[in-house]
Amino acid sequence: MNKKKINQDNQSNVFLNLEVGENDFEFSLSIESALEKTENELFLLNENIDSIKKIEPNCDKLDYILAASSGALCGVVNIFLVGKPGESFIGDITDKWFADRIKDFAKLCHPEHKEFESIELSIRFLEKIFKIPYDQTGLGDAGRIVFDLNAKNHHFKSLAHNPSLFGLFFSLLDQFSNTSHFVTDGQLIEIIKVDENWELQGKNIPSKIFCGVVNWMGHLISDSSGSQSSSKAGKRGMGIPSPLWTWMNDAIVLKAKLNLSVSDTDKAINQLALDIFEQGYDMRYQIAQAIPVFINEILVRFIYSIRRLFKYFSETEKEKRSIKLMLEKCEPFTNATVKRMLTVAHGSFCLVNTGDAVVQSLIVGEGSFDTKEFILNLNIIGIGRFAISLYGETKLAFSIYNAKRDANFALKEKNIVLNYIEGLKTLSFKYDDQLLLTFIDDFEKSDAYIKAFEKSIQLAKLRNVPTEKILIDKNDVDKYFGGK
Repeated sequence: MNKKKINQDNQSNVFLNLEVGENDFEFSLSIESALEKTENELFLLNENIDSIKKIEPNCDKLDYILAASSGALCGVVNIFLVGKPGESFIGDITDKWFADRIKDFAKLCHPEHKEFESIELSIRFLEKIFKIPYDQTGLGDAGRIVFDLNAKNHHFKSLAHNPSLFGLFFSLLDQFSNTSHFVTDGQLIEIIKVDENWELQGKNIPSKIFCGVVNWMGHLISDSSGSQSSSKAGKRGMGIPSPLWTWMNDAIVLKAKLNLSVSDTDKAINQLALDIFEQGYDMRYQIAQAIPVFINEILVRFIYSIRRLFKYFSETEKEKRSIKLMLEKCEPFTNATVKRMLTVAHGSFCLVNTGDAVVQSLIVGEGSFDTKEFILNLNIIGIGRFAISLYGETKLAFSIYNAKRDANFALKEKNIVLNYIEGLKTLSFKYDDQLLLTFIDDFEKSDAYIKAFEKSIQLAKLRNVPTEKILIDKNDVDKYFGGK
């Protein structure tokens, strides 16, 4: 028996052996079959070796230059058109967009009403129909002094105003229990029985939960452009806080519930988040920050597709072109090359943005680093998108390492298999497997043993068996098996 291991994970064994039964002979596999099967295994090995080409980025110098240029250009757009809250051209656009959506939502809730062209009337209407008990803006002079709660910061401090799962939880809790929860100076404060006339609509628990969720969402929409008083005065109101910063409130709440002490670092970060919110860093400004990041994303993918489209038409003969093949060559979403270009683009964007934020912080701080000014000018969305790209690059590096290891092993197997194939070809030629090995069939026929012996003699001579050891006729066979 000759046994050959082809693949470590999917073992494929080739047997070249003659099985002798009581009344018959049988070859389990011919040389030609072994050759065909081994060549199929060689094809699989070649696919394994080539698989690394599919996951490795294939960026040329121009790809890197264009990606970096896209990131730098969008970084400049971020500096001059986004800037910081209150001084943002794109921010003014997003403010107007939010105001228009509030008016649209008010019209949707009351289609017959004709006075929703005013943002002030729209907010007043929504606050009336989506009434909640936790919308205190100051709790009087005592509240301002004790809790430092006012119209400028209560959207951030009030946990139910946070657009997060924690915000939804505390909104439902406050609506069910007629309470108000907020965070101030690193402490969780609870006020009970805040509205004597409050009653959550609904006849049972599921309906009350539904009404509570609707109230929470509707009230957040009404607050997304600030209060009706700020709109009436023509000022930019305090919208709802960015979910990227309200997590500090969540951390303080969790520590309070777990009876853990709140560190000075927690308080400092929470105060920083509150300070930038009071400067106008709310949900609307966060959306404004996302615009240049989105433009950078789209521009890089567009550049990749256009370059591959020209390359496809220049390298593919007209007769071989097809829509399917063109889309495979130009699609800018799943391949490693465009992901590498995006990493470079978002990295250069963050480099430009961070540099500008540092400069602005030094200017405002008159030579000293001003942390609040730095955060106000830092594009958090861009930083987050770059972090996602870096995570993808790390995963890709591990995938490439494993693929190279498998490819190197497959390459060694390929060399062994190639040598094995050459040996099988030599056997196939020398022993004429199809013609001479048919003597097995002849042995099955009692009246054809003479021809079988003739073929066996030819086969023995081809295999260089010494003449004196060749069995010439049936008598020689009987003597051999008789031990003579």
